[in-house]
Amino acid sequence: MPAPGQSGRTFQVVAEAYVKGVSTRQAARLVETLGIASLSKSQVSELAKDLDEVVDDFRHRPLDAGPYTYVWADALTIKVREGGRVVNVACLLATGVNGDGHREILGVDIATSEDGAGWLTFWRKVSAR
Repeated sequence: MPAPGQSGRTFQVVAEAYVKGVSTRQAARLVETLGIASLSKSQVSELAKDLDEVVDDFRHRPLDAGPYTYVWADALTIKVREGGRVVNVACLLATGVNGDGHREILGVDIATSEDGAGWLTFWRKVSAR
């Protein structure tokens, strides 16, 4: 286990590695550079699972800062690992500006392509929140 006071730093390192697509084995080696030699692959997987929960909570939070005066939508084509291979997907993103002038990410989701069906599903999820 990580040494006392290191868990936050360890989580940050694992989160960064996870976002960059680093394998659990490579992430375990990476945290060793922090002086944590006993972090196992399963512990790295657990930290990554915790990160999944944080992201999921963000993506499904209620949108109660509205109404939103302006809303922007955009998509970015990215490569992801899926079923042991790398494929292109569309990362759909909506940003809104509330009445106080603060920007907020309203939604982010992955679709197989940037098409009408993907956007329709995305907007239905965002508007339901």
